[in-house]
Amino acid sequence: MFHRGQVNLLAKLKTCFARKEQAEHLRRGDLGELVAKKHLRKGGLKFLTANFKSDRGEIDLIFRDGDCLVFVEVKTRSSEEWSRPAAAVDARKRRLLSQTALDYLKLLRNPQVKIRFDIVEVLLTHGEVKEIRHLPNTFPISKPYRYL
Repeated sequence: MFHRGQVNLLAKLKTCFARKEQAEHLRRGDLGELVAKKHLRKGGLKFLTANFKSDRGEIDLIFRDGDCLVFVEVKTRSSEEWSRPAAAVDARKRRLLSQTALDYLKLLRNPQVKIRFDIVEVLLTHGEVKEIRHLPNTFPISKPYRYL
């Protein structure tokens, strides 16, 4: 027989270790990032890190392409009925990505490297990858952060 304290402990442990069901949009996003990572690696880019976070935002994937650091935003959709996935990377999102990229560069002690921002669109049909579109150098770093 378990004592009351042991029952509470067991319940807490079950809660901690139980695999929580992930929301559909998060599962779709994780799949998109995985597929994008594999696609870019096959294209010759060197993977550096995923899901880099700073106080100002998150960058899905970071790669090196020769002497260039590549900051990648992955947009995964199951439909293009309303717009292209890349259209979701609006001015506000570009500014946040620019700021977060600068935070990443600061961690590296601001090396003198080329940078670019790519978008990868991943289109799904019934949960399966239908198409991958790599859109390199999609936008420049936001104006207030641009080097002259």
